Parts: sequence; structure tokens; C-alpha cells
Amino acid sequence: MSPTPDERDRIRAAMERILGGTPERSNGALTIVALSIEAGVPRNALTQRHTDLKNEFYDKVRARGGTPDSEQRLHKQVRRLKELRAADAEEIAQLKADVEALAGALQQATMENSHLRQQLADRHAVIRALPTQAPLGR
Repeated sequence: MSPTPDERDRIRAAMERILGGTPERSNGALTIVALSIEAGVPRNALTQRHTDLKNEFYDKVRARGGTPDSEQRLHKQVRRLKELRAADAEEIAQLKADVEALAGALQQATMENSHLRQQLADRHAVIRALPTQAPLGR
């Protein structure tokens, strides 16, 4: 799709309306999507053909002391992902500790089983049964 001759003018006018707080077609968000809707142009017009206007829009948003909505969403997502990563690292550390404890218990049980098998093989050894525990809840 080729650009219309007045495309840049429509984008600049839309920029002024959004930054002035008087959008006519969009929700007025400080995003490229809202700007493209406001200007009546496809989004790729700003991301591919008129990147200078896209950058100008974001520069004006920053100059006003604001952060574009898309950037705010990304910062929020980065914070959430960092929190998830920290939680995952904590869980991994706990799982590693559990694996070590279970490996130790398995080794202990294997050694005890081996020892009991040796005693069983030796007919002269005295093996006595240990009392069993009653199941919990009785």
C-alpha cells in the first residue's frame, strides 16, 4: 500500500491532537497504535515509512515529562519478570537442597539394606525385627 500525499500532515495533526489531549478518533493513549488510529494510517506507516515521525512523537512525550504507555507497560512487565525470576531462583535453590537431602537418605537406606542382606546371608547372625509404628490417626 503506497502512502497518500497528505499522510505525514495527518500524522503531525494527530500528534498535536493526542499531545493536546483532544483526540478525535483514538483513545488518546501515548502510543504508536493510538497515533496511527488518530491519523487514519496503518501502524506500519509509522514503524516503517515514517520512523522519524514516530521518534518525534516519543521525543515530545518524553519532553512533556511523560512516559509512553507502551514503555510503561514494558517496565511493568520487566519488573514482574524479574520478580518471577527471583522466585524461580529461590525455588531452584530449595529443590537442589531437597535433592541433596534425598540423595543422602537414599545412600543411607542403600547401605542399611546392603548390611541387612549381608547379615541375612550369614546364617549365624541374629536378626531381630524392630517394632512397627501404628499408623498416624489411630
